[in-house]
Amino acid sequence: MKQIVSILFILLSLPLMAAVKVRGGVTAEDGEPLAGATVIWLGSTRGTVTDADGLYEITRPKGATRLIASYVGCLADTVTVPLNEKEVDFELKFNTLTEVTVTTRGKGLRRLQGVENSSMIGRTELFKAACCNLGESFTTNPSVDVTYSDAATGAKQIRLLGLSGSYVQMLTENIPNFRGISVPYSLGYVPGPWMQSIQVSKGCSSVKNGYESITGQIDIEYLKPQTDEQINANLYGDSKAKIEANADGNIHLTDKLSTALLLHYEDALADHDSNKDGFSDSPRIRQVNLLNRWAYFSRRYIMQTSFNVIDERRRSGVSHHHADAFTEEEMMKMSAVGTMLIDSRRYDLWTKNAFVIDPDDGRNVALMLNFSNQTNDGIYGTKRLDSYQSTVYGSLMFETDANAPHSLSAGLSLNHDHFRHITDFAEPMMRTTETVPGAYAQYTFNHQEKFVAMVGLRYDHSNLFGNFITPRAHVKWNITPAVALRGSAGKGYRTVNTLAEYSYLLTSTIPVRFNSAYGRDEAWNFGASASWSFSLWKRNFSLSGEYYYTTFDQQLIADRESDPMLIDIVQSDARSYSHTVQVEATAELFKGFSLTGAYRYNDVRETYSGTLDRKALVPRYKGLLTASYTTPLELWQFDATVQFNGGGQLPASPVVDGKPLWGNSFKSFTRLNLQVTRHWRNFSVYAGGENLTGFTQKNPVIYLPAADIYDPTMVWGPVHGAMFYAGFRLNLKK
Repeated sequence: MKQIVSILFILLSLPLMAAVKVRGGVTAEDGEPLAGATVIWLGSTRGTVTDADGLYEITRPKGATRLIASYVGCLADTVTVPLNEKEVDFELKFNTLTEVTVTTRGKGLRRLQGVENSSMIGRTELFKAACCNLGESFTTNPSVDVTYSDAATGAKQIRLLGLSGSYVQMLTENIPNFRGISVPYSLGYVPGPWMQSIQVSKGCSSVKNGYESITGQIDIEYLKPQTDEQINANLYGDSKAKIEANADGNIHLTDKLSTALLLHYEDALADHDSNKDGFSDSPRIRQVNLLNRWAYFSRRYIMQTSFNVIDERRRSGVSHHHADAFTEEEMMKMSAVGTMLIDSRRYDLWTKNAFVIDPDDGRNVALMLNFSNQTNDGIYGTKRLDSYQSTVYGSLMFETDANAPHSLSAGLSLNHDHFRHITDFAEPMMRTTETVPGAYAQYTFNHQEKFVAMVGLRYDHSNLFGNFITPRAHVKWNITPAVALRGSAGKGYRTVNTLAEYSYLLTSTIPVRFNSAYGRDEAWNFGASASWSFSLWKRNFSLSGEYYYTTFDQQLIADRESDPMLIDIVQSDARSYSHTVQVEATAELFKGFSLTGAYRYNDVRETYSGTLDRKALVPRYKGLLTASYTTPLELWQFDATVQFNGGGQLPASPVVDGKPLWGNSFKSFTRLNLQVTRHWRNFSVYAGGENLTGFTQKNPVIYLPAADIYDPTMVWGPVHGAMFYAGFRLNLKK
């Protein structure tokens, strides 16, 4: 009888024995825990991602014996795990090719202290705010500002180093993306719950990703299909009648092949007119977004492929909340000039393929391809603009770090853009096609992690602009393990599709003159930074400071100074520059509580009609104070962010009946955001508020019917008062 019971026990235990879990931690070689590191069994898609403390737990598939840990900026490490081993820790060495090391600020925002001045925003940091999309994910970041371009289209734009986000190269998992007609609205195309992390690099970046980075790069990492099988969901609603639903899940089809499906839906159910001027404060946006990912892992070949479909509708114009304050004739006239309708459809297909030549010395060849197609059909008051863009991008690169301290990266690239615009205010049909083949080489020298130098050179040829060369260089000197200095210098170029990137100006009745279908930005960027991390009273502190100077050889500008009754889009080779200085300090005052303060000064100037003056609508300074507290058992989390926005200059104002429509400058203002989160094992509930100081710009829309003037583009501050929200997050792992 005992033998029968023993046999039954063994048979019943077999499934459990086959599902043995291995756990451990992943740290950098300086001992810093790496949150978001990938841990995967070799030859399978069974993988996971480390938590905020760098810890992981993973199920061992049948026959698996080798475990791989990898992290952005570090060399992957592979260990053999005996069948009876249940705990494995990794210590990853820094990768000299990208030269990125890590120090923490809190648990979600990490400074990547490598040869490039970069920081990474992890999911923990993203969840400190509502983070409905990419444009709302920089709330706690002192380096990136997010503003509205106008009060009609609701297009958000970022600023980095005091300059427009159009000078920042947007990447999705190291593939250039969101260019051309997607530029005005791309910050809303990436749902917050889809992102695993965001990497922000300041100044000139590596030449590997092309020539377009002038002030920096923003690289988005999506959730991966090869992690542990799981289902995530997020529901959100706010006091402005916006609702949002997100869901994602992944499945392992075989030991090597996995797939994930990510879904997003948002809708603004009502318009708002807080200042009672008769116009909606911002558009009603309805978006459906779907992303399907595939991953294949074997010893010598790795593949990642994604397909993305976006359908978005934007509507704004007359608000009927205060219709009784206007006559029917006034409402009809307001509708004629103020109605804005934009229908967008976008399709993306990209794939990354890595062929490992020798896993031991880091030699590999990678092929990256991206195909995108987008249409924007728009009505801007009395004007119509329908835009179409198709893009093909390819990159073939070779990397090796076999001969330490020397490493090399080289490759070829091709970018092809085709634009077509249909208008009723310019040429009926405008077409632009640009094809740019190129090649690059990048060399890195690393002397015992104390001194690192990286130099790169690109050669490209454009059918529109001819040959051009892009040099870039970075250096880093670790004076001590806690003190580092960096410097960078390099050039960047950018082709500007004028109708697409300045389409928001069409919402104004002030005439816009497009002198060409395309233009060219060409600039140099120089930067220097210093950072210091130290411990005091058994608490962690960090200080950093940086200075960046960007100067343009040529630039496409919207000139509103020469003639206030005309917006002239012109190519300028006159002097134009930006100086930015930023200091930042972080302190862990007691266990679970971190505090960060930052201050940045901007001096941005452009030349109009021979006069060098401050660039309009750019604040002179920004201050940021963030505080985060997590209770000892991590059941409750409290986050607060205060933004201090300095005043600035406004464009020259049209004069009507002897009076200007607006003043010469705008004033400073302060915003306060708060959020409380309660965590359970598989779900969390969060609630918070934004702009709790209640400050709003009094007249975001300028409307003088007698003079036939309607202009919603003079936006420099919040157009909404206090907003409250609540949400629910669910995570179910297999």
